[in-house]
Amino acid sequence: MSSTTLLRTLQTGHVGLNVTDLTRSIDFYRAVLGLQVTHEGTDPERRYALLGRDGRLVVTLWQQSTGTFATDHPGLHHLSFEVESLDEVRATEQLLRELGAEFAYDGVVPHREGSASGGIFFTDPDGIRLEIYTRTGVHETAATAPTTGAPTCGFF
Repeated sequence: MSSTTLLRTLQTGHVGLNVTDLTRSIDFYRAVLGLQVTHEGTDPERRYALLGRDGRLVVTLWQQSTGTFATDHPGLHHLSFEVESLDEVRATEQLLRELGAEFAYDGVVPHREGSASGGIFFTDPDGIRLEIYTRTGVHETAATAPTTGAPTCGFF
């Protein structure tokens, strides 16, 4: 087997998430990320939804879990979405506050001290850790990085 991959291009296709209440999760991801349901499986034993945007599948939701997201088990650490501006991050923060979402930090924070990039860190209704960030403009805010010696997104 070769130690060099033959893949010429690579990008994330979609992320599949296990959820406890499909309807609640669909409502959350539609409101927060502006996703549309492109297909939904309604068999009571196999409920799922494919959510996309601009003709591209982004997230699949699978109703096959109980409890809440366990941060102390191997698997997904967090799911991050990049937006174009700090204004978009702040608008999403406001929406999330109206929805009653839980935040890891208060407001927009940089990825590390002095970083131009940063965002908001929060959880979905099942406790799955999410991030919405922008690459620029965060260093102009008064916020300081909540974590020293490691990326902000690493330990929340």
